[in-house]
Amino acid sequence: MPKISQKGANMPSSPIRKLVPFAEEAKRQGKKVYHLNIGQPDIVTPKVALEAVKNWDVDVLEYSHSAGNESYRKGLAEYYKSVGIDITSDQILITTGGSEAITFALMSTLDEGDEIIIPEPFYANYNGFAAAAGVKVKTIYSSIDTDFALPSIEEFEKAITPRTKGIVLVNPNNPTGYLYSKEELESLRQIVLKHDLYLYADEVYREFCYDGHEHFSAMNLEGIEQNVILMDSVSKRYSMCGVRIGALITRNKEVYNTAMKFAQARLCPPSYGQIAGEAALNTPKEYFEEVYNEYIDRRNFMVEELNKIEGVYCPKPKGAFYTVVQIPVDDADYFAQWMLSDFEYKGQTVMVAPASGFYANPELGKQQVRIAYVLKKEDLKNAVETFAAALKAYPGKK
Repeated sequence: MPKISQKGANMPSSPIRKLVPFAEEAKRQGKKVYHLNIGQPDIVTPKVALEAVKNWDVDVLEYSHSAGNESYRKGLAEYYKSVGIDITSDQILITTGGSEAITFALMSTLDEGDEIIIPEPFYANYNGFAAAAGVKVKTIYSSIDTDFALPSIEEFEKAITPRTKGIVLVNPNNPTGYLYSKEELESLRQIVLKHDLYLYADEVYREFCYDGHEHFSAMNLEGIEQNVILMDSVSKRYSMCGVRIGALITRNKEVYNTAMKFAQARLCPPSYGQIAGEAALNTPKEYFEEVYNEYIDRRNFMVEELNKIEGVYCPKPKGAFYTVVQIPVDDADYFAQWMLSDFEYKGQTVMVAPASGFYANPELGKQQVRIAYVLKKEDLKNAVETFAAALKAYPGKK
């Protein structure tokens, strides 16, 4: 029998989705499963986007430009200017989701064996993107004791080798919900300048910043305009994960032209997704106000209730809609599986993402899980109550 590729063998499974078979079996057994494991909001997609797709009158679904529809790129440029990022439409490349933007960014700037530095815990799919590109991920540890603040400059310096070509920063952060400040980004700017690195800025959760904290974009760091590559997505901003539309934005013309080669090879981004994305630019301000207030309410409830549970520590996220939670168990991977396969409370159970999948060293996350507060408060209440009961009943308590 022919063998699969080494690259395929090295491709990691998703730690966010690996428990899906157990969840499916739990549902077949009649259990109600509360999904706190994945960033799929239950927030309604803006009507203006849905109506645009429904009413798009077209006889032929043609290819679009490889960079995406010009009208959409021009609209996006105006959106970015409205949030303080001064770019032009010819610096925007529409992609098939934020995932393709990340892949294009890595493939356009890195060679086999090159290294990128990411503070951990980090969005687990970066392992997959890096494996596909033949790139090595090096991590530096950020601690729950500091609510996952950016590690010191010294820690970054220790991780840099002759093969280091860039730093990845997800801001606000997935999985921790930490919002990196302007001061923290300025410290990264110094390293980028000193070592002439790329700064890959994943700012998908830009709109979700809480408690008066404001998002500062890496695109506005002075002196490294040619080093920054912004990766973005409409999935969470407009609660329409399924349209698979993202964007790669860079002022570096050589990077843009190189990414365009990959874009041309896949022909074009999805047409219906672009229609929805462009229409979503006209989402009323009231929509975001309602969503913002809803997430604040959910976050406050979840953090307060989780911290009431003995042995649990839940930091208060400043952004996004995730947090990494410390729990009193021997093995969070097994605990997450056990909740689905061996436990129920009032006919229900909870699905969480074991945090080990968000660390390079899985031992670091053995007593942690990532929780996404993407469900309405009534469901969150039931989920947290069930989660507390599970911790009480779990035989492997610490």
